[in-house]
Amino acid sequence: MAGAETGSMTVVVNAAPGAAPRFETIVADYGPLISRIASSYEADPSLREDLTQQILLAVWQALPTWRADASLKTFIARVAQNRSISFVTRQVRQGPVAELPERIEADAPNPEEQVMEMNEREILMEATRRLPLPQRQVIVLVLEGFTYSEISAMLDIPANALALRLSRAKAALKSMLERSA
Repeated sequence: MAGAETGSMTVVVNAAPGAAPRFETIVADYGPLISRIASSYEADPSLREDLTQQILLAVWQALPTWRADASLKTFIARVAQNRSISFVTRQVRQGPVAELPERIEADAPNPEEQVMEMNEREILMEATRRLPLPQRQVIVLVLEGFTYSEISAMLDIPANALALRLSRAKAALKSMLERSA
């Protein structure tokens, strides 16, 4: 293994063919996925940034254990989900730290579209955060575009349990969104 210095972090790079990609590549390719997963678990921007850093560290530490039997995206999402659950569990034990933000920042080129989408995203993220953890996990992964079989494997639950959680999550979101409309 060789080391490459990146800022204040040393990144471990596997030299073997078929090995995991460089950490810098993972951050560039999957950083937005990690940020969205962190956003779905933490509303406070500073705590969300802490969670994102914890997820990146967990991915970096777990990368040597990645086996190519699952896609790298699935592996990273599973690490992110697990770290987010641990983070939220610790936050619950400590008690509430922050209120939900007035605005959720979004990257949109058109300011008019950004304003219109902002309210919809706020409402959806707020409703998603209020879902019970098992339902939140499923809905976040579905919204991220994972297939049902990938989600089932990631969460280590049978397909029928996944379908039930997803059905309940959709019903709960629908109910919450109808009340906020």
